[in-house]
Amino acid sequence: MTDKSSHDEATRPCPPWWRFGLVWMVIGGPGLVVIASFATLWLALRTPDPVVDEDYYRKGVEINRTLADKKLMPAVAGRNHAATPSADVPSPRR
Repeated sequence: MTDKSSHDEATRPCPPWWRFGLVWMVIGGPGLVVIASFATLWLALRTPDPVVDEDYYRKGVEINRTLADKKLMPAVAGRNHAATPSADVPSPRR
């Protein structure tokens, strides 16, 4: 008395690997990372970062001098009024 149905299941060929959904989930994660890295590389090569000016320090000092200019004093006082006590805010010079 042999069970013929269990014998048929044991001898039935296994489906190919691409028919299993779990295989595609395992392959899909790293595959998406590779595609995203190539997209990031393409963006990085297409839009390079601007080069920092060699005399950035001198330009920064010049900006500070123009901010200290008498004409801009009300703007500086207005910009800093939220963090500065009103007694410490200098009055604009005319």
